[in-house]
Amino acid sequence: MVHATGAGGGWMHPANSRRAKIAARINNFFIIAPLRIRNDAKLINGVGFVLPWAGFIYLQTTLFYMSPADLTDVGYAGLGTPPGTLIYSGDRRSDKGKITVTTYHVDGLEEKSARTVKQAAKLLKKPGVKWINVYGLHNIKLMEEIGKEFEIHPMILEDLVNTEQRPRADEQDDYLSVVMKALSYNPRKRTIHDEHIGIVLGKNFVISFQEKKADTFESVRENLRKNKGRIRKMGADYLAYVLIDTVIDGYFVVLDKIGEKIEDAEEELVDDPSERTLHAIQQLKKDMLILRKAIWPMREVMGRLQRREPGRFRESTEIYLKDLYDHVAQVADTIDTFNNMLTNMLDVYLSSISNKTNEVMKVLAIFSTIFMPLTFLTGLYGMNFRFMPELEWEFGYFTILGVMAVLAVVMIWFYKKMEWI
Repeated sequence: MVHATGAGGGWMHPANSRRAKIAARINNFFIIAPLRIRNDAKLINGVGFVLPWAGFIYLQTTLFYMSPADLTDVGYAGLGTPPGTLIYSGDRRSDKGKITVTTYHVDGLEEKSARTVKQAAKLLKKPGVKWINVYGLHNIKLMEEIGKEFEIHPMILEDLVNTEQRPRADEQDDYLSVVMKALSYNPRKRTIHDEHIGIVLGKNFVISFQEKKADTFESVRENLRKNKGRIRKMGADYLAYVLIDTVIDGYFVVLDKIGEKIEDAEEELVDDPSERTLHAIQQLKKDMLILRKAIWPMREVMGRLQRREPGRFRESTEIYLKDLYDHVAQVADTIDTFNNMLTNMLDVYLSSISNKTNEVMKVLAIFSTIFMPLTFLTGLYGMNFRFMPELEWEFGYFTILGVMAVLAVVMIWFYKKMEWI
């Protein structure tokens, strides 16, 4: 299946936005616009021609065929869409999403699933700290209802549903929002996966948004259930810190796995470098790019949290925020170190390949120089002159062979003496 979108946005689900069907509704015309096309695992950017009535998409030199029905998936996010328009830019999901509300205090904990946004909002009236976890960034209707019920600014919601949004922090009158990337490592495929995460801190409540169904914050729930740590003794600001810290801790786990892969590549580079080694280094560099895009903006996020308006975080939580900044700085420094290591490894690999080529060329050059005088003698006595005394000599043939052998031995001895071989 091929998905395409216009510049400025990601994949647009036809059920989520009427603008996603604009291209399909234009008949008897073709559209020229910036496009992004995902063909299986490939992502291509460029200027394309869309023929809605024929079912073709032309992107630079690549031609894709889509049925006219499939062209309803073509959208142009950023062409005529006003700021604050909610357009989900992640992978398609068919489920409606899920809302869970956790209310806790020192003496108790209550977990409930809310069928509607209004039902979740009613639970905020209960005493204690409220944690609303939302899985369903792909459900634009659900996100719009949440924004309306909790008075979240449309620009914040736009950042939440745009999974290509870089990590950032924003502060409004009644709440503070953080958008970031949670990273995980797939040991079977040996690849890194990212998840778009959003956190909104309000007055005595926290709303967390998750792109994927797998619960990134399951460890936090377990600590709440077992009353481990300080969470149930602290306020909503501490819960927001814990959620951010959980995401950042995931960076260290991924970095450990990347470090192990780099060590394996180093050993292979020293023992027997091959094309497989080069592919491993290139894949690691791609992984580091994913890490860099997710983690480097977090420095700015942590700095923004420390420069926020007073009263958003309690003094007891201040020290933990500084610790978060140190962790992000440590991760960023590790990324720089790994990048330098991979660059050096790539240089070493290229040098080893160059050395192997030089060794081959040296062997060929030695053989050429050894056979050069031998070829000369062979050519000399291969001339068709009538009067060549050696041709009439009884032992001439064996004498020439002996001379050739002596020349070859002398040249090999000379090369060894000069340490050329």
